[in-house]
Amino acid sequence: MLRAPLSSTRDTEDTEMSLRAFHLLFIAMAVVLAAFCAAWAVGQYRAGHGAMFMMTAVGSIVVAGGLAAYGTAFQRKTKNL
Repeated sequence: MLRAPLSSTRDTEDTEMSLRAFHLLFIAMAVVLAAFCAAWAVGQYRAGHGAMFMMTAVGSIVVAGGLAAYGTAFQRKTKNL
């Protein structure tokens, strides 16, 4: 019975994602989600003029801005890793 060697001969460095890259990707996806949430809330506010929708839109924009600032700071801090 033949078994595969423990260390594969293929180059896995190109297919693996670093923890830093995953963190930056996750932050970017969270910014996009917050922006979509803000756009949805603005659309709902235009349709029904509920104050809660406007508060949700403003909150989502603040969260998206905070996440973008955090992502920029994280990228600068971990630039040499």
